[in-house]
Amino acid sequence: MAPVDLIISDATVLTHTEGASPGSGDDPDAARAVAHLLEHHDVGIAGGAIAWVLPTGAAAPEERDGARVIDGRGRVAMPGLVNCHTHSAMTMFRGSAEDVPVHSWFNDHIWPMEVNLTPRDVALGARLAIAEMLLAGVTTFCDHYFSMDRIAEEVSASGARAVLAPTYFSSEGPAGLDRSAAFAAEWHGAADGRITAMMGPHATYTVVDDDLARTARTARELGIRTHLHAAEGMFQTESSLEQRGVTPMQVLHDTGLLEAGVLIAHGAGITPDDVRWLAPFADRIGVAACDKVYLKHAQQSTTPVRLLHDAGVPVGIGTDGPASGNTLSVLESMRTLSLVEKQKEADATWLTSAHALDLATRQSALTAGLGDRVGALLPGRRADVVLVDLTRPHVQPLHDVAAALVLSVQESDVRTVLVEGRVLVDEGRLTTVDVQEAIDGLTARIPQLRDRSHGRRIQDYAP
Repeated sequence: MAPVDLIISDATVLTHTEGASPGSGDDPDAARAVAHLLEHHDVGIAGGAIAWVLPTGAAAPEERDGARVIDGRGRVAMPGLVNCHTHSAMTMFRGSAEDVPVHSWFNDHIWPMEVNLTPRDVALGARLAIAEMLLAGVTTFCDHYFSMDRIAEEVSASGARAVLAPTYFSSEGPAGLDRSAAFAAEWHGAADGRITAMMGPHATYTVVDDDLARTARTARELGIRTHLHAAEGMFQTESSLEQRGVTPMQVLHDTGLLEAGVLIAHGAGITPDDVRWLAPFADRIGVAACDKVYLKHAQQSTTPVRLLHDAGVPVGIGTDGPASGNTLSVLESMRTLSLVEKQKEADATWLTSAHALDLATRQSALTAGLGDRVGALLPGRRADVVLVDLTRPHVQPLHDVAAALVLSVQESDVRTVLVEGRVLVDEGRLTTVDVQEAIDGLTARIPQLRDRSHGRRIQDYAP
């Protein structure tokens, strides 16, 4: 083994079984055993990648000489969390549209306010979001928004990792799709590989089938995937069946998006019959579950995790945007999903803590199209690592580390965050992002951002 430049020493390491699948017909419980913990282990990092995971002190002295050592005692070293679906810059609208039904949330509040956005607003909102996510152990986020070039600049400067999809609607004509393709051509693989581009049609109900088919063709030509909203709730699936005779999942199939590869935001309206469309493409698709938002907006359906699990389709965890979900904490979203799933299935044995951790790391990486790069602390993967302190009163005494990470740990327990082996959070302190300008700038813009007197909105929400 070659010498390493950084060692995380004597930690409990959350690792994964190489090559395990999220579920299969032969073993529908496979994902429960995928994430497991190794006590008193070291993680060696070289050139931004995981070099080895070994029992503490097992590496030869010549492999350790000159390496920086981070003390992992009392801490869990886990893969950086992946936020599979968000609109990061909407930190600017956090708390601006509360306690209203979803149709009013869009048509009377958010979409009229988004008319007021400037590229600078988006940049500042994204900077604030990146800071929030890094402090909570999120090293990768999948974003879907406007002025994506400004968000990409913030990602590049921060050292974080992101999958970026510029939003467009068919109401824009061909310009929106062309803009998304141009962004992908410029930014895919940028920031030393930390930025991945996706095509960003808004949804199956705001982008017509011809444009979705063109999106699929463009994505294949560029060698990228697509990120869009589809079947956000069962009400959307019922509306699609009534108006068109097909479900949103069949739309994704018939337009070629499933074959090209797609990140499906929400999928809370996916039906058992939809599995026939999804399962054949399980190697290139994933569904982002955002259960906190479903509860807040009083939806009657949530992402069917068990159905997708049994079909072998990866399910990742998302927060949605902070205007709807308020926070960008994957820890909070993971906890919410784990509890919702037990209640929904009336099965306390379903979705164990180890399984929930797998969703937030390995399966979220698969959903983001990055399953070969991040999501697991395995040799050769990129060194996106989070150290979580388990010594605080709300975690002790410690009987079950996995349960503690899912059900007890708080965002403030995240002490160290690395992306590509670079320390972006050091003992709870950001090292690359200064958020005060973002906070001051967005606070000053509140009157202008909230102005709806112009009577316009960026789109009508009528799925």
